[in-house]
Amino acid sequence: MNDSENELSRRVIIANELGLHARSASKIVKLVQNAKFNVWIIKDGKKADASSIIDILTLASPKGSTITVKIDDRSDLEILNNLVQLIENGFGE
Repeated sequence: MNDSENELSRRVIIANELGLHARSASKIVKLVQNAKFNVWIIKDGKKADASSIIDILTLASPKGSTITVKIDDRSDLEILNNLVQLIENGFGE
């Protein structure tokens, strides 16, 4: 099995009024800290490490932005699902 067969991604729209800001980025970092492999957030061709608040903030993602959440391995599928749910629910804000 090659690496691309293990990768999974989902597109999601930023739902909360404040967009992807420092507080929401910290919630993402906390959620992905237990990932066994890399987790990425991609917007407009820019790829950010989901374990880095600074990386996430560089994507400048206001409300309504479409981002892609990507995991490098299927073993982190639960993290991907939880991350998508967090974003779709507006980070609980």
